Amino acid sequence: MLRDGAHYRLAFTHSKLAFTQVINAAMQYQLDFPDLALILALVRGGSLARAAQLLKVDVSTVFRAVRRLEASLGQQLFEKSRAGYLPTSLAQTLAEQAERAEQALEAARIGVEQGGEVVSGTVRLTCTDSVLQGLLLPALAQFMPNYPALTIELSTSNDFANLSRRDADIALRLTRTPPEHLVGRQLAKISYRVCASERYLQNVEAADLAALTWIAPDDFLPDHPTVAWRRQQLPGVTPSYRCNSMLSVTELVRAGLGVAALPDFLIGEGLQALSEPLHGYDTALWLLTRPDCRALRSVVTLFDELGRALRLP
Repeated sequence: MLRDGAHYRLAFTHSKLAFTQVINAAMQYQLDFPDLALILALVRGGSLARAAQLLKVDVSTVFRAVRRLEASLGQQLFEKSRAGYLPTSLAQTLAEQAERAEQALEAARIGVEQGGEVVSGTVRLTCTDSVLQGLLLPALAQFMPNYPALTIELSTSNDFANLSRRDADIALRLTRTPPEHLVGRQLAKISYRVCASERYLQNVEAADLAALTWIAPDDFLPDHPTVAWRRQQLPGVTPSYRCNSMLSVTELVRAGLGVAALPDFLIGEGLQALSEPLHGYDTALWLLTRPDCRALRSVVTLFDELGRALRLP
């Protein structure tokens, strides 16, 4: 991707400078779509050879075109290095605009083929890796083929900061109390059960949970329901394995390394529940967005489709 969320302020400053450069350059030279396609190909490819392949021309044609465009704009677009062609902030900005133009053109083509208006654009979606693997991917496989002009940018995170910083448009979160500044709906109740693999259970006595080898979230998830339950019910237990995600916890359990309290939607084949649902430590799956996103057709479409398709196994 062309964005760099870790350096937001710096990127914003560069974007402002690049935008000013574009305006100044436009007074001298009128950019057209082939110019943007050239810049985008070189940003994506990182080298003349790869850009030539993307554009289906020879390398010398790309080289001459870049030199001619830089001369016309009066601005350097790329810096040559051992790593290839590195885009300047101006080239990054133009490439982002080229991507949007490319998406709009593709949406128009699909609309003509299908004989009507299509849903297009990019929607940024965030969720935990466990929700991604256990719930989201099967749901996307159901309906995304119906939206060939819709692009989804996926990121995995365990907090709500993505939406608060406007880094994402939609979030799927496991929580009892979603932030009040977000809007959405509760899709399902989520319970947790102590589980182990069949392989692990062949060599231990499962009746005494405190005597088993425990796998648990680490300090990255200090308030996780399963952590609170274990500290309350098994205060003498020290986990032998700690992971920074519930998906990793599940995989260690599946590998036969120990037991853990897992959410219902991750308890699949090969895992056996050793307890009833942990009473008082359940949570809920929420589908959330920002109020301002409700005016975007692409976001509303994806939000509604997820609301229909996300179902617990």
